[in-house]
Amino acid sequence: MTPLPDPRGNHLLAALPADEWARWSTILEPVDMPLGEVLYESGVAMTHVYFPTTSIVSLLYVMEDGASAEIAVVGNEGIVGVSLFMGGETTPSRAVVQSAGLGFRMRGQLLKAEFSRSASVLHLLLRYTQALITQMAQTAVCNRHHSLDQQLCRWLLLSLDRLKTPELAMTQELIANMLGVRREGVTAAATSLQRAGLIQYRRGHITVLDRAGLEHRTCECYAVVKKEYDRLLPVRTAV
Repeated sequence: MTPLPDPRGNHLLAALPADEWARWSTILEPVDMPLGEVLYESGVAMTHVYFPTTSIVSLLYVMEDGASAEIAVVGNEGIVGVSLFMGGETTPSRAVVQSAGLGFRMRGQLLKAEFSRSASVLHLLLRYTQALITQMAQTAVCNRHHSLDQQLCRWLLLSLDRLKTPELAMTQELIANMLGVRREGVTAAATSLQRAGLIQYRRGHITVLDRAGLEHRTCECYAVVKKEYDRLLPVRTAV
C-alpha cells in the first residue's frame, strides 16, 4: 500500500505546537489536487480550507468578460481559504490548482473553532494572512510597473519555492492566464529566458537551469515577498 503523505509537508501544519498538532492530525483529510481543479468559486460559500503539500494553487480574479489574472499563489507554505477564519464565508477570487499534487483539507467550521480556541493558532494564521496580503500587494505593483520578462521570472521563482523539483508542468497558455497577458507575450519572454540559458521549455514543461540567474534577472518584488514570508513564518516541525 502507498503510504499516506505527511501533513507536515505543509509549513503551517509543521509549525503547530504539539498539543494543537495532536488534535489537528485527527481532523485533516488527505486530498488529491489535480491540475485545473477549482477549489472555490467567486462569491460561493466555502466549506473547507486546504493545506497544499506538493501542489500549488492560484488565487485568480476573474472579470465579467472571462479574463483573469493571478493575485497570489499558495503552496506548501500556506492555506487556501483565509476568508473563512477572517470572518467571511466568500471571496471575489477563484482558487484553481495550477500545479497538480497532494494536500489536506479541513472543514471550515472546525477551523473556525480552532481559530477561536487557540491563541497560537490564531497568531500563526494571522501572520500567514499578513504575508499573503504582502504577496497580493506586490503582485499588483509588479504587474503595473515591471516588464513581462521580470514578471515571468518572479512567477517561476515563487512556484519553485513551493515545489521540490526544478521542473514545472506549465503551458504558455496557462502562464498567460495567470499573468493576465497575451500568450504571444509569454512566448517571447520564455524564449528570451531560454536563450539566456536560464530555463528550458518544451511541450508544456519548464525546467529551470539557473535559479540564481532568474533571481538576478527578476525585479525586487520576489525578494520583498520572500523576505516577508521568511520573517513571519519560521519553519518549525510539529512533534
